[in-house]
Amino acid sequence: MYVDSCSTSSNGRTYTRHLLRKNYRAGGKVKHHTIANISDCSDEEIAAIKLALRYKKDLTCLGTVKEDLSTHQGSSVGGVWLLHSVSKRLGIVNALGNSREGKLALWQVLARVIDQGSRLSAVRLAGRTAACDVLGLDSFNEDHLYKNLEWLYEKQEKIEDRLYRFRRGEEKGELFLYDVTSSYLEGDHNELGDWGYNRDKKKGKKQIVAGLLCDEGGAPVSIQLYRGNTQDVTTFGDQVRKISECFGGGTVTVVGDRGMIKGPQMEELRGAGFHYITAITKAQIRKLLKGGVLQLELFDEEVGEVVTEEEERYIFRRNPARAEEIQKTREEKMRSLVKKTRVQNEYLKEHPRAKESVATRNLEAYAKKVKISGWARVIGTDRVLRIEIDAEELEKESELDGCYVLKTDVNKETLPKERAHERYKDLKLVEDAFRTSKTEVLEMRPLYLRNEIRTRGFAVVVMLGYSLVRELKRCWVNLECTVNEGIKELQTLCTTEVRLRGKPLLHEIPEANEGNRALLAAAGVHLPEALPNRGVKVATRKKLSLKRIRR
Repeated sequence: MYVDSCSTSSNGRTYTRHLLRKNYRAGGKVKHHTIANISDCSDEEIAAIKLALRYKKDLTCLGTVKEDLSTHQGSSVGGVWLLHSVSKRLGIVNALGNSREGKLALWQVLARVIDQGSRLSAVRLAGRTAACDVLGLDSFNEDHLYKNLEWLYEKQEKIEDRLYRFRRGEEKGELFLYDVTSSYLEGDHNELGDWGYNRDKKKGKKQIVAGLLCDEGGAPVSIQLYRGNTQDVTTFGDQVRKISECFGGGTVTVVGDRGMIKGPQMEELRGAGFHYITAITKAQIRKLLKGGVLQLELFDEEVGEVVTEEEERYIFRRNPARAEEIQKTREEKMRSLVKKTRVQNEYLKEHPRAKESVATRNLEAYAKKVKISGWARVIGTDRVLRIEIDAEELEKESELDGCYVLKTDVNKETLPKERAHERYKDLKLVEDAFRTSKTEVLEMRPLYLRNEIRTRGFAVVVMLGYSLVRELKRCWVNLECTVNEGIKELQTLCTTEVRLRGKPLLHEIPEANEGNRALLAAAGVHLPEALPNRGVKVATRKKLSLKRIRR
């Protein structure tokens, strides 16, 4: 016999029912029989019934329960409970499943959001929180988490598909955002690490390349890792395949930046029956201006459009704020070059043996580095350096300040120019995902992994973690805190461990303070009054060295 309690929420209110039930076996199956509905009983009466049923074989202990009960400080519960509840709401729990591996994967996602670090630190974090009691996990160590990353990689497509279907049902997506980033490595032993174009501006560091596919609202759909020397366009075919086989339906449009969707990629999309929205380079804009397809005077704050005889749509605009920003940056670079020229002239004056050619070469290298060498030239005469401005080249470079042109093959009736323009601007949602995943909250770098499969599994952890962070940003947008600050505050909410005759009985959850109540309410999460104390102990197999402990 036991008490079956269940809570449901409707219209912002929570309803709880309590049934007194017993189990029996019939035809080889376990069935449940309801003896009575005790929902009308008070919380104290329900708790008393549960306590009596728990110790029904030794009811004499209840006579001295007051003397035998003791309370102790318990584990941190606020952050774990919040993230677990939000994971349920977003379908992450459903996508990972209820197996032990699924629960371990879920803990890796929650640990990544709470406190970024290695698998060792994730195990230590579980020991300080009520993770095992909330997730229903048994004891584990870092070796289990490393192997779990391999499981995540093997199940990645199934997890992504379940998550997508949970979010959209049977509805297929018609617009997808795709972009690529790179993440540098601190070590040299990651199997995906290689030399390539480093967006993090970290010289002398190998990197990995990551491609992220999002839906039209910016929610992550799929992530894929590549070797560090992989070009952006090379990654595009994998995403077209995923969209075609798993996520897309009907008329699909893929949005990518000017470095992602080029001629071959456009043909690939056409072959799959898809459409595209992308931007073109300044060199291509100049070619269109020279060919008469576009006229410079057409560029304005309002979105304009030209359709060629080949039915190619070019959507264009001049952003005055961006034009002003580019002009200010150009002036700052020029001032910097002037200052360096003045310093070099002083040096040449004070050091007769210094070579004018060397000083000129240094200044020219700097001008090239800051990309003003096309119109700013350094001239040396009689050991005096000066800067010469090519007005014609400067005018040619500045005429396209703030101008950009989009290209799409979606017809006007389906996608007006204003909507196409807005859809391209939505790529900033993918950029926000990269920024959050790499630095702000999830700290995808540095990687504490070497194995390729485990690294790919870790990317799935980061993607799911970003889904949680994205939801919390939405929920806490009106609160004066970041996601990191909110999680840190909730981590201060700890349970009170109740023991009976020295044995763990349950975790009581005290009333949250005002700040924590506001965070939980904004996220739509309700704390239970108590948690079962399963008495699970979690510890790492590898211990911290004395050197690190004494720091």
